[in-house]
Amino acid sequence: MTVTHEDELDGLKAIGRIVANTLHAMTAAARPGMTTRELDEIGARLLAQAGAVSAPRSTYGFPGATCISVNEEIAHGIPGERRLAAGDLVNIDVSASKDGYVADTGASFCLGPARPALRRLCRDGRRAMQVGIAEVGHGKPLAGIGNAIGAFASGRGYTLIRNLASHGTGRALHEAPEEVPTWPTTGDRRRIHDGLVLTVEPFLSRGGNWADTRPGDDWTLYSRPVAPVVQYEHTVVATRRGPVIVTLPG
Repeated sequence: MTVTHEDELDGLKAIGRIVANTLHAMTAAARPGMTTRELDEIGARLLAQAGAVSAPRSTYGFPGATCISVNEEIAHGIPGERRLAAGDLVNIDVSASKDGYVADTGASFCLGPARPALRRLCRDGRRAMQVGIAEVGHGKPLAGIGNAIGAFASGRGYTLIRNLASHGTGRALHEAPEEVPTWPTTGDRRRIHDGLVLTVEPFLSRGGNWADTRPGDDWTLYSRPVAPVVQYEHTVVATRRGPVIVTLPG
């Protein structure tokens, strides 16, 4: 989507606030012993109360209102009977639509006490997203997002999952540009234009390079090679003055 009028930006900010508030509430509600289905039910209720519709469910028939991934699961985890435990690495991804606008956000966190290296990975995952967002603006190279994130990651000894990219959004969950690498690339001459709506969502890891499914489940993604992975995501609008983040709680 390309924003051309102020009311479009207002619509994006409205759904952005809803998904951000939902993510914040789900993160705060997560407790050891709770099932991921119970946590998802909190998200589903909050989205419904706000008049929003789960985007993965309505677009792809995903079997949950939100995606909840735990430990070895790195994305698109299906809410179910898995019980959270102290020390788990949890990722929640919330995307939804309202009044014709879509926003997408996500975050990883440690549930209670966790190893210092895991907490550091979470901290640096958020920083990697912020580094990428800083490269969003009219006329800037699209590849600049991944190149900046890649420099940040390699300088700190991290790897990036290289087949889970950022993407355009705004009117539908996935729009053009359909793949925005969050890792270093060469030969991409695309430029960001004023009003472009896209996500910035690096998957930072301590050794993982690729995401794969496993037999019997076409949704849940796992790291290859096996390694801890975190994801942080905002929906951003490019402007001539820089990035505008629409997925902020309020």
